[in-house]
Amino acid sequence: MARESESGLPIEPVYGPAALTGWDPAEQLGEPGSYPFTRGVYPSMYTGRPWTMRQYAGFGTAAESNARYRELIAHGTTGLSVAFDLPTQMGHDSDAPLAHGEVGKVGVAIDSIEDMRVLFDGIPLDQVSTSMTINAPAALLLLLYQLVAEEQGVPADRLTGTIQNDVLKEYIARGTYIFPPKPSLRLTADIFRYCTAEIPRWNTISISGYHMAEAGASPVQEIAFTLADGIEYVRTAVAAGMDVDDFAPRLSFFFVARTTFLEEVAKFRAARRIWARVMREEFGAKNPKSLMLRFHTQTAGVQLTAQQPQVNLVRVAVQALGAVLGGTQSLHTNSFDEAIALPTATSARLALRTQQVLAYETDVTATVDPFAGSYAVERMTDDMAAAVVELMDRVEGLGGAEAAIEQGFQKAEIERNAYRIAQETDSGERVVVGVNRFRLDEEEPYEPLRVDPAIEARQCERLAALRAGRDQGAVDAALAALRKAAGGEDNVLYPMKEALRARATVGEVCGALREVWGRYVPTDAF
Repeated sequence: MARESESGLPIEPVYGPAALTGWDPAEQLGEPGSYPFTRGVYPSMYTGRPWTMRQYAGFGTAAESNARYRELIAHGTTGLSVAFDLPTQMGHDSDAPLAHGEVGKVGVAIDSIEDMRVLFDGIPLDQVSTSMTINAPAALLLLLYQLVAEEQGVPADRLTGTIQNDVLKEYIARGTYIFPPKPSLRLTADIFRYCTAEIPRWNTISISGYHMAEAGASPVQEIAFTLADGIEYVRTAVAAGMDVDDFAPRLSFFFVARTTFLEEVAKFRAARRIWARVMREEFGAKNPKSLMLRFHTQTAGVQLTAQQPQVNLVRVAVQALGAVLGGTQSLHTNSFDEAIALPTATSARLALRTQQVLAYETDVTATVDPFAGSYAVERMTDDMAAAVVELMDRVEGLGGAEAAIEQGFQKAEIERNAYRIAQETDSGERVVVGVNRFRLDEEEPYEPLRVDPAIEARQCERLAALRAGRDQGAVDAALAALRKAAGGEDNVLYPMKEALRARATVGEVCGALREVWGRYVPTDAF
């Protein structure tokens, strides 16, 4: 009897040659590093070198996060990934009334260039790749990073890394938006232009399905809605006068890896194939790098459990293996205790060791795309691709990603799927080890990492000192220039950089843009 995948697609108990009837390897597969990139974006993949091993970290003050980064680098992390607290993500300073109780809780608090200096103190920015999970205020954090690099004597063309900068998915699944969609898309296009001219090796966006998956999206929804967002960003940049091959090679994506191993491998392979065809056929991209769907993967935080948390080590290992066999370019492995609190140093190290075991103790790096030609995986890849394209067509029928967001379509679809998952878990139809089956009568004690509540007061003191010691006239003039650019057509990143250099705060810069662009109010109209 056939089972169903997470996306509701059939999984047969046995696959054979009939599963690939009419299947054309040249059309469906190609060679690794060649169109349609089903088998991977690079010819050698991990046989040359492993994926970039990132560990997502950031909590409390910039000094505390800096200490964690140094420790991760010492243990073999090859790329940093910065988590910011909610006030920073929402464009508020730590002393804003709305920030009360949230400072430093789910990431590091960054209020100004002074915090950014501390965050990367002693870390040579020309020798490390840094990913920053920041969306609505992404331009600000990128510019602060560039300013700190300049102070280190590192030219901008030596900087490598990624800003998430995917605000469309915030309206769909996450909620850390600031401005309405249209000015947000304009800001994204300004970032594309700025980085093409000033920071050419930087990945200007990480178009994210991860957060949709965490909100309850199925694998098909995750890929379809993410690629639809990607199309919207490309259209925005092209409409702003940019040539697709000038910016598309720096686009990147961000996906989840679940425990449903085979479907996840098929999902990644299908996503590459679809994106390559979209970029070639819809946008006429000529540069092969414009056709490549390069992506970062994070193991599934939503599948971690507070019950029997050590079992999460097994989940994370399986999820990480699926990401690797699916051809990810970089990977973050969650710590086993993240369902309880911020990860401890020990659990973060174990998460990194999981990647290192896969890279150096297994044979998965010995050959490219080992599932190529598998009856099961190739059929699942084709089924996934067909279902994704069908859902993308529904988004297109509503006017594209932005129009569908305004109608509440993607959000409603994800919420329906999340409700289905919750029902299946509650009924026991969906097994979650340690939660609804194989439970313990009494959980083992565990001491989580706790953030010092005094952090908020210290950040407020730093802000007061910053404002007292800066040239307020220079700040006011820079913010006025920013407002003028926001109200016109000039690239806002140039005056924004000068405002941040003058020690304007994140909240002040975002406040200036709010005055011109307004705030987004969500709709549940669909």
